[in-house]
Amino acid sequence: MIKKLVIFAGGRGTRFLEETNLTPKPMIYIGPYPIILHIMKYYNYYGVKEFIICGGYKVEKIKKFFVNLKFFLNDIEINYKNDQIKFLTKDNLDWKISIIDTGIKTMTGGRLKKIKKYINEDENFFLTYGDGLSNVDINLLKKCHFNSNKIGTVTIVSPPGRYGAVETKKDLVTKFKEKQKDKNRFINGGFFVLNYKVFKYIKGNKTIFEDDVLAKLSSINQLQAYRHRGFWQSMDSLSDKLYLEKLWKQKPLWKK
Repeated sequence: MIKKLVIFAGGRGTRFLEETNLTPKPMIYIGPYPIILHIMKYYNYYGVKEFIICGGYKVEKIKKFFVNLKFFLNDIEINYKNDQIKFLTKDNLDWKISIIDTGIKTMTGGRLKKIKKYINEDENFFLTYGDGLSNVDINLLKKCHFNSNKIGTVTIVSPPGRYGAVETKKDLVTKFKEKQKDKNRFINGGFFVLNYKVFKYIKGNKTIFEDDVLAKLSSINQLQAYRHRGFWQSMDSLSDKLYLEKLWKQKPLWKK
């Protein structure tokens, strides 16, 4: 059983400055709540109750939101006469959330290394980005990881061709190249399963998870590919946000 989800939530989001100039990208709303909460609720459906958020840019806004999450989810009654707050509904989550300030300039690999102490030795854990939604079957992803007996498993998807490429041979990742324009290849979908051994391949704050860690794992045949052919969408721009908003008003494929 895998209990923990680590979420990358510290980047600047420079391609989405209309929103991220004031707000960290994971805190941008899709419908009634931030995209990071959509992601967490999705994993919760599959039994994940522990979340480790790797913050950085404007991490205080992420902390403030989760400190007040109970108030956000429920109807409340405020009695100013006696300074009491009464919860009129009881939508309480049985989650444990750790929000770690991993630094503004830290690279993705460095962010992951900074939460190493929250992962037990030999433990497997989920990892994803705080700006992507999908209907990937987390149970099948987990099964694929355990069956492979590899250090890492990456979900690969086939979206529009402005992303980087992942090449595979018999479901083993042979090459991992970010940001290459080739619409005919699979790309990193951002839904990972990793073993504690991954920390061995992270040198420091400047380590890039995608270019350094995943590339190294693929070079030693320790990165399994899980193919997902269903819905997947990252939120890299205002048009992506508007598209996800449209889906939310219809029938969001990631909602459980």
